[in-house]
Amino acid sequence: MANRRVLVKRRKSIGNIRKITRTMQLIATARFQAAFNRAVASRPFTEKLAELVGDLARGAEGLDHPLLTTQNPDAPAALLVITSSRGLCGGYNANILRVAQSRIEEWQAATRAHELRVFGKKGIAYFRFRKQAMAEQSTAVGENPRFEQVQPIANALIEDFLAGRVSSVQVAYMRFFSAGRQRPEIVQLLPLEHAAPEATTEEPPERAVEFEIRPEPGRLLSALLPTAVRTRLFQAFLDANVSEQVARMVAMKAATEASGEMIKKLTRDYNRARQTHITMELLDIVGGANALA
Repeated sequence: MANRRVLVKRRKSIGNIRKITRTMQLIATARFQAAFNRAVASRPFTEKLAELVGDLARGAEGLDHPLLTTQNPDAPAALLVITSSRGLCGGYNANILRVAQSRIEEWQAATRAHELRVFGKKGIAYFRFRKQAMAEQSTAVGENPRFEQVQPIANALIEDFLAGRVSSVQVAYMRFFSAGRQRPEIVQLLPLEHAAPEATTEEPPERAVEFEIRPEPGRLLSALLPTAVRTRLFQAFLDANVSEQVARMVAMKAATEASGEMIKKLTRDYNRARQTHITMELLDIVGGANALA
């Protein structure tokens, strides 16, 4: 027979945990809304700037900018991994680290030199556990990324790329599409890609864009391309932040519901144990009365 005192203690303990997970769910919901507004507000600027840079690069025939081509093909490739600094967010970090580790294994199989730059405590702990060297590890960018926090990181990457210390820069993060859809991805940050968009069967091919450029294309792109790199990296941090809040919100909701189910089960077990105890006492009383009769 289950101990009623143990059941009461367990039910009380799970009830306290349920209060915590419910509170964390509400906090994550509020943070998600704020992060969602920031990510959605910045995305049109990021996408339009990338489109403008691509059109200018294609329109300026014969233009060769240093950020569009690899300076030193023999230099190591840099992989920037963006994870969270806190847990309790389901498989958010595991999914990002899985695609990052897959890319590292591809490079190792091809004997390609590479280096890791990890942002977030969870990613740092993971690669430390695997004893993989990290060229950079930082928790400077918090849960609310600001452009002034990301800009020095992008500037350092641009400087290393132009100096030939890295051959390319790729970013592993959780891309945000909607509240119900996020996907771990690895995107190339440097060298910048400016391939023409693929034509679809539903839409006719776009007419080539013609530009009259003032000042001359080289000077204009020299100002726009670094800005495009910074905004793309900033958008990656914003997407990672809002995706983290979604994952935590879903995880805490599931934990709250599971706690409720456990409380119901423990309540049923307690009622059964209590009824069994009462029945045994009644049998003892009846048996004693029959013995005295």
